[in-house]
Amino acid sequence: MLSKKNISPQQLSALTALGLSIPIAAGIFVFKPVWWIALISFVVIFLGSYGLILYTLQTFIYRKIKLIYKFIYQTKASKREEFYYKNILPQKGIDEVREDVENWAEQRKAEIEVLQENEAYRKEFLQNLSHELKTPIFAIQGYVDTLLSGALENSEVNKKFLQSTSRNIDRLVNLVDDLDAISKLESGEQLLLQNSFIIQDLLKEVYESLSIKADEKEIRCIIKKGCEQPLSVYADKEKIRQVFINLVDNAIKYGKQNGIVEASFYKVDGAKVLIEISDDGAGIAEEHLPRIFERFYRTDLARSRKVGGSGLGLAICKHIIEAHGQAIHVRSTIDVGTTFGFTLQSRKD
Repeated sequence: MLSKKNISPQQLSALTALGLSIPIAAGIFVFKPVWWIALISFVVIFLGSYGLILYTLQTFIYRKIKLIYKFIYQTKASKREEFYYKNILPQKGIDEVREDVENWAEQRKAEIEVLQENEAYRKEFLQNLSHELKTPIFAIQGYVDTLLSGALENSEVNKKFLQSTSRNIDRLVNLVDDLDAISKLESGEQLLLQNSFIIQDLLKEVYESLSIKADEKEIRCIIKKGCEQPLSVYADKEKIRQVFINLVDNAIKYGKQNGIVEASFYKVDGAKVLIEISDDGAGIAEEHLPRIFERFYRTDLARSRKVGGSGLGLAICKHIIEAHGQAIHVRSTIDVGTTFGFTLQSRKD
């Protein structure tokens, strides 16, 4: 039984020719009731109509469809494609062609949406980068202009201004270094020097290096009870050190006074180790969580810039972990705290 949805040009031509030849042959038989004349008339009309209709469909309609196919794929047809256009395409039903075009349109729509999102992200990134660069540059410019205008001779002012200038230069250097690190990680230029090491020992070293900052807010940096058993991972130790520094430093910055920064370690499926760094600070609103790893994205612009940082720390963490073929995630509740977690491969024997 013929399907109306997938009827081919040949079938359509045959049905149309049949619809023409039957009534005409019947009319001839009425006026001249000789069966063989009516039969010959039927065959001649059917074949002539079939050939003419099929030629019309393939020459005019499918020529237009062929042009549409060439347009949507936007390429010069290869020999294989020419064979497809000449032999396979004419066998397809109009509805099949419509589905192909609709699928192409959906694909293009999705591509356009991605491009629009990327364009919006690019604009936001450039605006944020501009702001991050202008703040220290304008500060340096102001200090230098003031010194050149006479403050250089004032011993009470010049040293203070030069120290402030030096801090802003350090901020610029750190920003450029962070951007360079992300670019190298994205392009794969920065190779990973992986080896096996005890992950808890590395965290203790990071805790020690950030102890002064933690003491200023009377924050205790601990390892969760039950997670002290040494776990060996296979990763780039210095890159993971950078991840720990960024995560623990953030936990201290945004943690509450007299709070706790707690690390936990779990073996997963015997092949991975899950590491989590938690704080009991103000937390992050749910609407910010999907974008927390974007470059320069800040949940609270005024507060974030006040506590310092380039705004690239979490983006760097994400790229380092993904360069290891692993994943990083975050969960947070307002007024409860935030937990960042990531996985690493267990030690290779």
